Formats: sequence, structure tokens, C-alpha cells
Amino acid sequence: MKYIALLRGINVGGKRKIKMADLRAMCEKIGLQEVQTYIQSGNLIFEDSEEDRSVLEKALQEQIKARFGFEIPVMMMTQTYLEQVAKNNPFLQQNEDLDTKLLHVTFLAAAPAEDLLNILEEQETGTDEFKVLDKQVYLYFPNGYGRTKLTNTVFEKKLQVAATTRNWRTINKLIHLLK
Repeated sequence: MKYIALLRGINVGGKRKIKMADLRAMCEKIGLQEVQTYIQSGNLIFEDSEEDRSVLEKALQEQIKARFGFEIPVMMMTQTYLEQVAKNNPFLQQNEDLDTKLLHVTFLAAAPAEDLLNILEEQETGTDEFKVLDKQVYLYFPNGYGRTKLTNTVFEKKLQVAATTRNWRTINKLIHLLK
């Protein structure tokens, strides 16, 4: 089965550095097949016969801690799941001509509690928009990601779950690499 693992917060601001060649070697050492990485921000594609994503998630987290010395959240998903995430983008469903450079998705480690979603809805967002569907937060930033207040940290604090964000180009590139 083909999997995508999104690693949270590596190679950002010179902290928690992992060379992609070292990450690939670590993955191959633990038996993952057809290992690929995409850019330096922690996008990992591989194949494995394990059907329980949580087993793979835990193995990657443990190996990263043992090999690189720090803990990071890992969001694991299948090819089918990532394709569904792309297909279900509510902003593109509303307007298929939307500039995709302004779209992002925050992946959550778990579906957030309803009461926490209500608190998040009260967050001041200016012109930025978000829509939570299951374990994804679809984002539209008309002024770009660099100017938003809707960061991973905001979602992690408000929803009390680990989160990692990818831009729309990265999502589409990962889907392309999976084929």
C-alpha cells in the first residue's frame, strides 16, 4: 500500500534539521519500500504492507527520535485519502477558478471536539477563510500564508490536536508522485 507521511516542523528556521537523504536511509533501514521525499519540509512517500497507519506512524516517530534526537508529530495517510482531501476542497468546489496559490490544508492528528470547533469559529481571521472537514482544515489566504494569523500553532492550541499545513501545490505534487 502507498502511504504519505507528513512530518511536522522539521527544517524550519534552522531547527530540527533532517537531511532528506538521511530520512530516506532511515526509512529503508526499517523496511519501508520505494521511499521518496519531496522538498525539505517533511513530505515522505513510501510503500509498506502494513495496513494499520498508526503502527507506521508510531514506528516513524520512534525512529526519528532515536536517529535524530527529537520528537515530531507524523500525519500518516494513504494515497486514496490524500486524493479525497484534494477532491473535497470546499473553496475549489465553490469556485474552480480560484487562485490555488492561495490555498492550503492543515492536517489534524484527530478530528477536533465540537466545543473546540465552536471556539475556533470565534477566531478573528480578517480576510482569511477556513473550513474544517473531519481531520482537515481547508484554508484560503487572499493575502498569502505569510500574513495569516491562522497558523499551525493556532489550530493546535484551539483544537488541542497536532497539526501540519501544506500548500496546494505540495498536495498536488504528492498526488502526482504517488501515481
